[in-house]
Parts: sequence; structure tokens; C-alpha cells
Amino acid sequence: MKHTMKLNDAPYAMIKSGRKTIELRLYDEKRQSIAVGDEIEFCHRADPTAALLCRVVALHRFASFEELYKTLPLIKCGYTVENVAAASAADMELYYSKEEQAAYGVIGIEIELIG
Repeated sequence: MKHTMKLNDAPYAMIKSGRKTIELRLYDEKRQSIAVGDEIEFCHRADPTAALLCRVVALHRFASFEELYKTLPLIKCGYTVENVAAASAADMELYYSKEEQAAYGVIGIEIELIG
């Protein structure tokens, strides 16, 4: 199955360069349909003609981003050596509220770039 997701410039560039291999999302209805082996086309939010094709290699489900941040390697989630020490699960609250996290849980979608 093929899925489509939009990304802002920084995470798009990190996936394109191979530095980000785990995409963090709310485990809502859309993400619940993702399975290992599926493809995800990541479209650049500012330039929809720019897209990256990735294969899902693993799914990491958690109750909250707080739990995810304690478990997964944050360098693979889009942080850098320069900013990983300041990484906080609260960073994800810019996108998903604690209420949404409690209702759905969260997921780290581990990917490999294929095109």
C-alpha cells in the first residue's frame, strides 16, 4: 500500500539526506493503516512537486511522545548532535496535543529512502 504525507522543509531535507530515518506522527486513523513494507511518499509542503519515496521498515508504537523520546534514538528522529541534548517530548506538542496523544497514541515510522 502507498501512503502520502506532507513535510516541512527541515524534516524533508533530513530524510532526503538520510539523516532522519524515523518519522514521528500521531497514531490516528490515517497512520493505523500503515504496515511494514508499505511505501510512503513524503511531499514537500512548500513545493508539492518535490517528493521522496520511502519504504516502511519498522513501526514503533507508544502511548505518548514522552515514552517514545525515552526509547527511540532521537538522532534518527530528526535531531542533530548539536540539538539532541535539548530534545524534549514537548517539542511534539506544537503538532499534537496531549489530549490527542492520550486518545490515539503515537508512532515512530522507521523508513528507508528508495526514490
